[in-house]
Amino acid sequence: MTSTLDNLALSPEAQDLLFREARTANAFTADPVTDEELREVYELIKWGPTSMNNQPLRVVFVRSDEAKARLLPHMGEGNRAKTGTAPVVAILAADTDFHEHFAKTFPHFPGAKDAFADDTRRTEAAKLNALLQAGYFIVGVRAAGLAAGPMTGFDAEGVRQEFFAGTEQLPLVVVNIGHPDHSATFPRNPRLDFEEAVRVL
Repeated sequence: MTSTLDNLALSPEAQDLLFREARTANAFTADPVTDEELREVYELIKWGPTSMNNQPLRVVFVRSDEAKARLLPHMGEGNRAKTGTAPVVAILAADTDFHEHFAKTFPHFPGAKDAFADDTRRTEAAKLNALLQAGYFIVGVRAAGLAAGPMTGFDAEGVRQEFFAGTEQLPLVVVNIGHPDHSATFPRNPRLDFEEAVRVL
């Protein structure tokens, strides 16, 4: 284990749980993931910041065999088997109608909805902020003591038609969730050092 970061408010154990020791899961044990755990993940990650508090992330949890049978044909070939065996699969989507909720989520600015009247601008804002929330979601899954296997290798249009027809929601990421079976965990790949990725001006 690498050295802890002493200047962080998080305990070394929390740092390890969320980042250093957390791994992308490729296989899972048979241990179930409860509805209560899924709710707790959302209740935690909803507090992450988004532009104008627009909160465009929408989540569909796929658990039943019937729902998985609808999802699996749209997954990339390399992702299909691990998605089929995951206890729960989350489809993370961006709601391009997020501005309809501004009366609740941004009540101090009555003109917030009108600021996103342009479809193109609104769609880009929805995607950007939903992907930001997807990052929070992955960390939230880890905070619950679970493992996440995020994937973008799927037929987004097929998933949209199958699970989001009749809505303005665009699927962006599929995340397998469960207790990891580390026999399928790949060796840790290197990360860029501070000096390679960061400039301080």
